[in-house]
Amino acid sequence: QVQLVESGGGLVQPGGSLRLSCAASGCTFSRFYMNWYRQAPRKERKLVAGITSDGGSTNYADSVKGRFTISRDNAKNTVYLQMNSLKPEDTAVYYCYVEMWGLRYWGQGTQVTVSS
Repeated sequence: QVQLVESGGGLVQPGGSLRLSCAASGCTFSRFYMNWYRQAPRKERKLVAGITSDGGSTNYADSVKGRFTISRDNAKNTVYLQMNSLKPEDTAVYYCYVEMWGLRYWGQGTQVTVSS
């Protein structure tokens, strides 16, 4: 059974940094495109970043370009999201997501709060 477990969230001041991790199990992780989404209170869940199976290509939402970096370590079955220059509007629950053979899998989410 596919399982995604996020970690690394927390409370950080504006301008600070956090690194999120998503550990995958129950799948051949290295074969799949991985994504990070986020959902702020009372808003829709939105794509933040994505990365190809080999890590060679990435994609970002305009709101995080230049501040966030997605990466992966296929040997560890883990995808990361390095978040720098955080802003209060980055406050959200961050989710790891993968689609495999038409099935969608989400992690449980990790809370990121940016506040002074």
